[in-house]
Amino acid sequence: MNDIGAAEARQVEVLVIGAGQAGLSAAYHLRRTGLVPDRDFVVLDHAPRPGGAWQFRWPTLPYGRVHGMHALPGMELTGADDARPSSEVIGGYFAAYEERFGLRVHRPVDVTAVREGAGGRLLVESSEGTYATRALINATGTWDRPFWPRYQGQETFRGRQLHTAQYAGPEEFAGQRVVVVGGGASGTQHLLDIAPYAASTLWVTRREPVFRKGPFGEEEGRAAVALVEDRVRQGLPPRSVVSVTGLPLNDAIRKGIADGVLDRQPMFDRITPDGVAWADGREERADVILWATGFRPVVDHLAPLRLRESGGGIRLEGTRVARDPRIHMVGYGPSASTIGANRAGRAAVTEIRRLLAQERELVS
Repeated sequence: MNDIGAAEARQVEVLVIGAGQAGLSAAYHLRRTGLVPDRDFVVLDHAPRPGGAWQFRWPTLPYGRVHGMHALPGMELTGADDARPSSEVIGGYFAAYEERFGLRVHRPVDVTAVREGAGGRLLVESSEGTYATRALINATGTWDRPFWPRYQGQETFRGRQLHTAQYAGPEEFAGQRVVVVGGGASGTQHLLDIAPYAASTLWVTRREPVFRKGPFGEEEGRAAVALVEDRVRQGLPPRSVVSVTGLPLNDAIRKGIADGVLDRQPMFDRITPDGVAWADGREERADVILWATGFRPVVDHLAPLRLRESGGGIRLEGTRVARDPRIHMVGYGPSASTIGANRAGRAAVTEIRRLLAQERELVS
């Protein structure tokens, strides 16, 4: 972007990319500091409607089965019907939240790149134009970057392959042989969902799944977050909080184990035209391979700023990017949970207020 383009960019103090839990939390705290939406700060969201990633959850995931959903700051989610789809309940809640606090989210808007601009500002290029901002809160999450592992023979498979991000419900697997790949919560949820409809299911994971017994309180939660936080302090790609906490051993999981649905098998070595195969010669026929293999952070738009460390991740100090104090990452690594996102939004705004105040002192 040249200087003419920078001069024509719309000037704001803070720009927030993403309007999921982390982005809305940040916007709420920006508003509480006295900054005015659409004048001092702008929130851009590429999703078609409120709800963050929740709006894309499969319709057979009822709100009552959602684990660890924490309310946004300043407004509780009350009176929700546990039987309604989580996408509807949480989407409606987010919409009401935006309206109540006048957050004026711009959507759908795609951010294509963030570059260095003139006068110490960052240039944010988007589908609705270019913004020049003093500080940036990146709250883009992971939903738009599903991770697809690659295995020998994958392109030869004659059946269907899909990712969790494309899962619409169990009915479409009726009478089919389904292989579910992945040891996280989505993998077990899909298996329990699909098993009553499918001709057969097979669960494969790279590592032996760890089921968490007993209570999971604040102390355990802090310890798990600390493990993830340590990785991002080292500039390593973050792991999810769930990956270090294990799977909750609830009644549904116990029943799945007892029924043989959650009978984990080691990862296959290759994919054949008709299924999957292991090095010892064992083969299983399949009509569908469902990759419940997680997501990666959506950060490609930040590539022009060269924020990655040699370890492959973006190193953070709290929520602040170590290489650029104007940029904060919320909903990334240790804050990639609903309660973590709330706290990260507040922490990022506290530091940005300090940064803006320092800049004003220098100018005066």
